[in-house]
Amino acid sequence: MWPAALARGNTSNHYDVIVIGGGTAGIPCALFAAMGGARVLLVEKSPALGGTLFWSTGQIAGSGTVFQERLGITDTPQAHFEDCMRINHATADPALTRLTVNHAGETINWLAEHGFEVMDGHPVTGIGHDHFTARRYQQGVKSGLSILDAFLPSLNAMVAKRKITLLTGTTAANLIQSRDGRVTGVTTAGPEGLRDISGSNVVIATGGCAANARLFEELHGVPLYAKTAYPTSQGDGLLLGLSAGGTIVGGDKYASLPGLVPDAFQYPSQMFAYAPLNPSIRAPWEILVNARGERFVREDHPSVHHIERGVYQQPAHRHWAIFDAAMLERSEPIIPKWTRERLANEHRSNAMFHSAMSVEALALSAGLNSLALHSTVDDYNRRLKEGREDAFGRKMRPAPLSTPPYYSIAMQGWTLVSFAGLKVSVDLQVLRKGGEAVPNLYAIGEVIGAGATSGAAYTNGMLVTPAITFGRLLGTKLARASLSR
Repeated sequence: MWPAALARGNTSNHYDVIVIGGGTAGIPCALFAAMGGARVLLVEKSPALGGTLFWSTGQIAGSGTVFQERLGITDTPQAHFEDCMRINHATADPALTRLTVNHAGETINWLAEHGFEVMDGHPVTGIGHDHFTARRYQQGVKSGLSILDAFLPSLNAMVAKRKITLLTGTTAANLIQSRDGRVTGVTTAGPEGLRDISGSNVVIATGGCAANARLFEELHGVPLYAKTAYPTSQGDGLLLGLSAGGTIVGGDKYASLPGLVPDAFQYPSQMFAYAPLNPSIRAPWEILVNARGERFVREDHPSVHHIERGVYQQPAHRHWAIFDAAMLERSEPIIPKWTRERLANEHRSNAMFHSAMSVEALALSAGLNSLALHSTVDDYNRRLKEGREDAFGRKMRPAPLSTPPYYSIAMQGWTLVSFAGLKVSVDLQVLRKGGEAVPNLYAIGEVIGAGATSGAAYTNGMLVTPAITFGRLLGTKLARASLSR
């Protein structure tokens, strides 16, 4: 790690590659460019490198890895591609998805060669979202830090050899462009003030905007409901790309995660608790209703994406878990690591939790339509008693909702990533609205939008995997280009 505003190397000269952002994508880009012989400047606004790897689970996916080989798993990039497009319903960019899956295995194997080790039992088919058909999904023993730890020794060596000049505590204030639109460098802002630094190629790897409520809503048309993203995810790189003529796409691919219990219904809220509404993790006993007091989804649907889309379609993405005393007593607590006693009594001090001796009173207390909630619960119970099919096709109906006291937990749809991002080509060049490339400008990582590689869904590993893979590929490519000049 490096202290704030520390500069190593001479920043007065021209660089082959300038990488803006020292996180998940920027680190491998700078590293592989330097290992390939390029003169590299790496600019990071935080005091230390790592970015979202400090917070991320770092879950990655790829075929043909040493971890699959250990378990005798046969897999292919084509199978990986088909799984990704199935999970996100073909909403991800197919060319960028191909680029990811074709090279993800190589990336993961490089990490393994440099100390990356996975959790026991990994790779798996999935964890929190819809599963792959093959075991290709893994998480490091230290989550995102496992990836960072694999990169840092090599990066430190390149800095020590002066192959990489590192500026931390420094922002890229502007991009420098020639009259014909070519990007020729950056203006940095640090302790020494503003400095113009020239470069043959500039790579934006600054992350997304999911910590910037105003920009997030502007680009997605959806409020930033919760503060869960890495604090530096302010969208700086998006604005840089726009200033150079780039365009932003993907806001329409926003996908809402379910189950966040906010500290209040004010936006952006803080996460007070989290209930993973994932039937593969916990069999649901409760029902889910919207602000109208109506069910809207099959709570035990085998596809988590189906439940996520159901939440997305509700007013303000709000949803409530409704259950009774018998369900509370017999089921696993809906909030992990909470006791049944805490769930039963949280309403005494928390406005997101309510309890009452009748369904109607519960609705009034929770701010729901009492007639609608009564009708919803009555229909659920009647169908169960009469042996009729559930209104939403639910299969798991272990008990009627009929034993007071009744309980509700208010929940909010949320995300910790931004789906909108700079439009790039398969060569990772930033594109203008008309489709032509901005010369010498590239973008990788979340700044190209989660929607580019994950689509309108949370596709296993398709955020971190493309970030590190694109960083490796682009750094290698730009190094070769610099040697050929």
